[in-house]
Amino acid sequence: MAQYRALYRKWRPQTFDDVYGQPHVTRTLMTELATGRVSHAYLFTGSRGTGKTTCAKILSKAVNCLHPVDGNPCNECEICKAIDNGSILDVIEIDAASNNGVDNIRDLREEANFLPATAKYRVYIIDEVHMLSTGAFNALLKTLEEPPAHVIFILATTDLQKLPATILSRCQRFDFKRISAGEIVRRLQYVAEREGVTITEEAANLIANLAEGGMRDALSIMDRCLSVTENIDENTVSDVAGIANNSYMFRFSDCIAKRDFTAVLQLVDELYNGFCDVDRICSRLADHFRNLMVALSVNNCKDLIICSENELEKYKAEAKKFKLSKILECIDIINSTSKTLRGATDKRIQFEAAVIRMCASNGGSISLTDTDAKFAELEAKINQILSGAVAVKSAGTETEKTPAPAAEPVKETKQEAAAEEKSKPIAPPVISSSPQESSSQEPTVPVLSGFDDGPFTDWPEIIEKIGEKDIVFYGLLSDTTASVKDGKLVIKTGNPALYDFIVTKDNDRQHYKDLKKAIVEITGRDIKIVINTVADKEEKKDDSPLANMISKINEFNSEGE
Repeated sequence: MAQYRALYRKWRPQTFDDVYGQPHVTRTLMTELATGRVSHAYLFTGSRGTGKTTCAKILSKAVNCLHPVDGNPCNECEICKAIDNGSILDVIEIDAASNNGVDNIRDLREEANFLPATAKYRVYIIDEVHMLSTGAFNALLKTLEEPPAHVIFILATTDLQKLPATILSRCQRFDFKRISAGEIVRRLQYVAEREGVTITEEAANLIANLAEGGMRDALSIMDRCLSVTENIDENTVSDVAGIANNSYMFRFSDCIAKRDFTAVLQLVDELYNGFCDVDRICSRLADHFRNLMVALSVNNCKDLIICSENELEKYKAEAKKFKLSKILECIDIINSTSKTLRGATDKRIQFEAAVIRMCASNGGSISLTDTDAKFAELEAKINQILSGAVAVKSAGTETEKTPAPAAEPVKETKQEAAAEEKSKPIAPPVISSSPQESSSQEPTVPVLSGFDDGPFTDWPEIIEKIGEKDIVFYGLLSDTTASVKDGKLVIKTGNPALYDFIVTKDNDRQHYKDLKKAIVEITGRDIKIVINTVADKEEKKDDSPLANMISKINEFNSEGE
């Protein structure tokens, strides 16, 4: 029984006209061959499976063909047939990965001096040339610069940056691009038709995406599918390649849009138990959200998303469930997860954490448009408040209220603390009830607390907000607790320096302003602040009439500020 030939070998192009996706290379080579301007050294560079070795073999046939046709080999003469079946000794293929020493290149140099036995040119095809050692490159350099007239070198590499500049400058360089998904789809359909098998458009698109621009990889995947069935569909490709098909990708995005944590984890479990590779799932999910991003941001996206017409409509409908900021944040999460998976001990856990983050995300940290709109709305409300025209809902009705002065921190201490407070050099702003008088004063935000008495649950988040800008202030606040009592925020601390840090030592009262700003940003409401040191509370309480009067005077003074 004859040995089976893999599809990528069986359907390897035999002329430049058959090469897919590299017209800039094939046109130039055909013109050079037709005009007789053949170079002594060529360098083919590009990613895997893009046609470097194929074009090298076609070039070796074309320069030696007895009856060339417009730069193409005839594939009928004895030279062409001998090169195809490997029986000719004048075309030598060398794998530099396993023949990378100085001695190998010295042998090559000695052989190059002999005239070709049958063909017109002795052609050396050195694959993965970047694997040569430094000594081997130096040994090749002189021969490459001035080879015998009957010798042609064709170097191929996937890692151009490892080649010395002296080698690059002595070769005619051709850059092979990744083959587009559309061209891979057309080639797969052509091969399927010639092989007498069927392949759906969705399956061809999925293979093209998995091939990542390599025709050889695409034909290899198709070959594996044919070992299962001659009717290839999307499910066949996903089963053979160990990935999730597009229906699973749409289920993923639907769960993320709905923030359905349970469903998305069940989907991960289903794919994992189905032996789908986590890395490939992550890669496919990145492609899926890329398509959603294009569908949402580009009106005519048909040429940018390789899929069938029905699937394109599904992408457009699915994209409408998301904000662009949400999609961009999901892509960032997937990319960071892909890097983490490389060294993860349990990839499933990392991927589950990623999909949970995508479900929990609201995309608010990226959408500049939404942020600008919110700032504009907030600025308009502040302007209304400062002009005294803000409407506050109270007991089911709307009433206009004039701005009330912002609260200054109050220290609940004895008579000495009150005297110290009066001696402070900073005079608090005075807000007049008359608009004309208040226009020249420092603007403030009215106290609209509405907090219930009890523990202040937002206090840890406010401390974290302060820590984003001021680590020293964060340190002072980190050991404090806060509660609401009689419409005031009571900050309890064991460090008496906190009050001085906020008021006495801060001439611009910037720390006080930052604290008030953080409270408004987190809660959306303002509240009077009272700083209470533990030492004050631990002292024996004086219930005398004089002490009560002093306490009321202190409170009255702080409220007036």
